Amino acid sequence: MRFMMMTTDSAEQQGPPPDEKTQAEMGAFIAEMAKAGVLLATGGLEPGGTHISASGGKVTVTDGPFAEAKETVVGFALVEVRTREEAIELSKRFFQIVGDGEGVIQQVFGPEDGPGA
Repeated sequence: MRFMMMTTDSAEQQGPPPDEKTQAEMGAFIAEMAKAGVLLATGGLEPGGTHISASGGKVTVTDGPFAEAKETVVGFALVEVRTREEAIELSKRFFQIVGDGEGVIQQVFGPEDGPGA
């Protein structure tokens, strides 16, 4: 099962950049997941981004940042694990390293998840 684990950031959660100890712990955690074959991709995301909407055949493109956004996804990890509970445990370990914050875990479906899979 694949899961997208996303960290969100709001103005209330912004703090100082991680110190060297935190960076080393996160590096070790990422290396451990990569070596185990669990981590498929990870990264940070640009603030703002671009919003695309389609309505009535018209496509509108708007560059961010967006003042109305209460939370912004600032980072992600795509993992492949056996269960949702394993993804939750990985997310708990992540927050034990980085401290306070919020995130979302969503299962990723692909062609192998369709009828007859």
